[in-house]
Amino acid sequence: MLWQGRRGSSNVEDRRGMGGGGIAVGGGILGVIALIVNYLLGGSGDSQLPIPTQNQPISAEERAAQDTQAKFVGVVLKETEDVWQQLFQQAGEQYTEPHLVLFSGSTQSGCGYASAATGPFYCPGDQKLYIDLSFYNELKDRFGAPGDFAMAYVVAHEVGHHIQKLLGTSDKMERLRQQLSEGEYNKYSVRLELQADFYAGVWAHYEKGRGILEANDIEEAMNAANAIGDDRLQQESRGFVVPESFTHGTSAQRMYWFKKGYDTGDVKQGDTFGATEL
Repeated sequence: MLWQGRRGSSNVEDRRGMGGGGIAVGGGILGVIALIVNYLLGGSGDSQLPIPTQNQPISAEERAAQDTQAKFVGVVLKETEDVWQQLFQQAGEQYTEPHLVLFSGSTQSGCGYASAATGPFYCPGDQKLYIDLSFYNELKDRFGAPGDFAMAYVVAHEVGHHIQKLLGTSDKMERLRQQLSEGEYNKYSVRLELQADFYAGVWAHYEKGRGILEANDIEEAMNAANAIGDDRLQQESRGFVVPESFTHGTSAQRMYWFKKGYDTGDVKQGDTFGATEL
């Protein structure tokens, strides 16, 4: 992704080094398990795991790498702002930009306590994205999804949840949560997450004309979508798959909806809730 030299968003809040205290689990096997469980439960702020962490000292080299990653994430957020501002304007609507919170270890959100083990998420309560930049390494090393556009896909997916908040989809989902059993709600959760993948693809579609995409960027995003499908995560963590507990969709579904958004660039084609097949 050709991001160097491009403007970053002014909506970034850097809380790195300001995390809460507690048991440091984010970098160990417990942190990895918690991260996987969070993906299976949901990634839009409704299922954060209350596992406390604490900031760990990092080397100057690690800090420099994180500073570069922070700049990159800020550029990605700015790119999403530009695209969604344009699309909302074309639809006669006003786009309210979300804020992005960078944290290390743990922090408080409008959806409760968050730790690095929860992975990136969007909180509808305060309309903020939360990212611990150590997830960069998790994505590459644990999930086998390297490349900067893999991380860009993750950011764009969380922005997709913000789009759902602005369009009223998240509020409808919250009402459904109060009415349905967990198993019944999971089916709707899958459609919510796949729609966020679709919105991420729509954003990538419009990036094609902005001179920022490289030849392998979409492949990196597709690889990331494949890596965090419910079926793959369950198989790797449990050794078996329980479709009734899916909350994000299979690897194939996540890749399909991202690719559909990328190929069409048409927000109207992202009605995952009305789709007969996912």
